[in-house]
Order: sequence, then C-alpha cells, then structure tokens
Amino acid sequence: MASRHDIGVIYEMNVRQISSEGTFTSASKRLALLKKIGVDTIWLMPIYPIGEISRKGSLGSFYSIRDYKEVNREFGDKNSLDAFIKHAHELGLKVILDWVANHTSRDATWLQQKPYSWYERDQRGCAAIPADWTDTAKLNYGNREVWDAQVDAMKYWVENHHVDGFRCDMAMLVPLEFWEYARCELEKVKPNIYMLAEAEGEHYLRRAFDSCYAWKLLHTAEDVALEKRRTDSLQDVISEMLFNADKRGSFLSCTSNHDENSWSGSEFSRFGASYRAFATLMFTLTGCQPLIYTGQEFGYDHSFLFFEKDSMPPFDENEYTLFYTSLCDIHHRLRNCTDFALIKTNAKDCILAFVRRSSLEVWTFLFNLSPYVVEADFKINDLVGEVEDVLIQKQYAFDGCMHQYMDPWSYKIFRRTL
Repeated sequence: MASRHDIGVIYEMNVRQISSEGTFTSASKRLALLKKIGVDTIWLMPIYPIGEISRKGSLGSFYSIRDYKEVNREFGDKNSLDAFIKHAHELGLKVILDWVANHTSRDATWLQQKPYSWYERDQRGCAAIPADWTDTAKLNYGNREVWDAQVDAMKYWVENHHVDGFRCDMAMLVPLEFWEYARCELEKVKPNIYMLAEAEGEHYLRRAFDSCYAWKLLHTAEDVALEKRRTDSLQDVISEMLFNADKRGSFLSCTSNHDENSWSGSEFSRFGASYRAFATLMFTLTGCQPLIYTGQEFGYDHSFLFFEKDSMPPFDENEYTLFYTSLCDIHHRLRNCTDFALIKTNAKDCILAFVRRSSLEVWTFLFNLSPYVVEADFKINDLVGEVEDVLIQKQYAFDGCMHQYMDPWSYKIFRRTL
C-alpha cells in the first residue's frame, strides 16, 4: 500500500508561458511570491526536449518527449534547472516533475537506439500512435526492459537533481503493476517520494500513488456551475470520493489545470459567477490536494495556447492573489481536522454544507451552489456557542439555528474552538 504524503497546496507551473522569457531562471523569480501565497509544492510541466517529427504547432507538445534525461533548451540547461530547484528548496518548497511514461516522441533516442520490441507496433511495423497523439510513439510495457529504463530515468532526476516526486501523465494507460514497481524502486532512493497519478480510482491510491485525479468532482462542479446538474449530484460525488479514499491518499482538486485551461477555457469561462465558491470548495474538502494553475494567482482570464509561445503578461499582486492566499491559509489550518461530515439542509438541490473537526476546533462550511437566492433554514449542532465568521473575522454567539438568505453562488465559513 502506498503511504500517504501530504504535499500541501500544489502550483502547476507552465514554464513556457509564465513569463516572456519562459526560462527556469525567470520562473525562479516567481517562487518567493508563491511561497508567500501559501504554495507548498511546484509541479513543473514536462521539462524535456520535445520531438520534431509530426510536431504540433511551432514549439510542440511538452508531452512528446525525445530524451528522458535531458532538458528542453527552450527553458535553459541543467544548471539553471538545478538553481531553480535549489531556490525552491531554500524557500521550503518541494518540486515534482511531470513524467510521461506511456509514450515518447516519434524521434526519441529510445526509438532510434533501443530494440524493436521497446515499442508497440502497427501493421506496417511502425511505432504505434496512442489515441490521436500523432507526435508520439507508444511504449511496450510487455517488455520488462522498458520498466527498468523508465525507473532508471526517474531515479536520475531524484538522485542527481533532487526532485521530490512525480506527477504521472496518463497513468491509467500504463500497467498499474509498473507503477507499483517504480514506487518500490524510487523509495529505495527517496523514502518519502511523492507520486500523483493522472488517473482516477481508489486502486491507484491503494497500490502505488499518494494522490490521484478527481475528474468526476471537477466535471460535476462544472455542470452545476453551468446549471446542467443540481448541487445534490455534487454531494453524491463527494460521498463516493471520501468512501474510496479512506485514509489511503488524496484527490487532486482544482478549478483549472493545463488541460482544462487550454482545451476547455479559463476557470472564468467555465465557472462564471460561481468561480470563487467552487475554488473555495476545492481547497476545503477533506481528502483533497488543492491545485493552482499558472495565472490563477493573478486572475488571468486566458486560455494558453498549448503548442506556441503565449506568455502571461506581468501582474502585480491583486485581489486574486489575496483570494488564493486566504484559501491556502484555510487549507493549512484544516490539516488536523480529519473528521468530516456532510450536513443535511432544507435545500439539498442548492445548498452544500459540511463540517470538519479536530480535537481542538470545528469548522462549518455552507455553499449556495445555485443561481438563486436560497433561504437556509436548518439546525447545525456544531454552531452552538461562540463562533467566528471567518470571512468577515467577526465573533458572535450562535444558537445553531441557521436561518438566513444566501445569495447566488455564495458561501460562508464558521469556526468554533472546542
């Protein structure tokens, strides 16, 4: 069973787009602000050389990798990467790399130098193309040499560049037995290695990973925001997630990431007026590992081009920076609140409510996830006594009877010391 490592708030860094320079050196200048916001871990999107055969766009996809042990010269060299990682570690930040085990580019060093059997082949004997990713070639996990070569390459970054773990791209397309093997071998080098699966399901947590994706949570939230579904469907997803996770690991929770942003639109286009409510939900659910994607810390309402240079303009700290700082602070304060319970309300199709408890305090969260003004009228036993309204930082006595109107897409947070 994979041990659970809490790696805190993750920031997915798109080095190409985070600045006009698009280098490790320029990206390093953003680390102090991210630390100030409350980020704990930097996830670097793939840093490796990009294939040229069937390249998409002028710069290509980060996920079409030519060499697992080199860096993309677009970003700098290994020395500048080491300086980035060193700076992050000095600030108390962890760094994880994006790992693409399912496929390489179509001009990868392995495809040129390794045996024919290292790749799956089509009827013509050419390296097979997975899905519609025409710039990639599918590795053959029926060959154990591929397993050892992948683990050797992962170890290289841990041993020589001191990375803290990996986000494993399309993990469900690679045998789970491989990931178990990889984790076992990596733990010999770094016992507290962190592994995040781009896959969904409790078996990934049980057998190989510390965290996995929560696609169902994200897409149900999007449907609720677009009024395609009601809030009770979200409650069902949360109940299922918590049952499956148990204490084996965590689910990655977010309102955006590189795929959602580039292919489906910014969080503003997908969530609209409900954006803040759903972002808050993703940071406060138990068993979740919250994610901030490049640009969200400034409220950058833009879908990055995926295969071209499309850098984010300079920003000063603003209301969105403060918003994410407050979310990170709340998430950190909730770390010891391991007890979780959904609350029955008078309007389950609109209101989501839950409690998180520790031996010292209890937090209560209410969300009106609907476009309507809703009258909340129900009893919350955990709100009897002296209560802090966290959002307005006001203390008052409360009898536990919730009776008030909630605006569309609004939320309330209460805290009581035990």
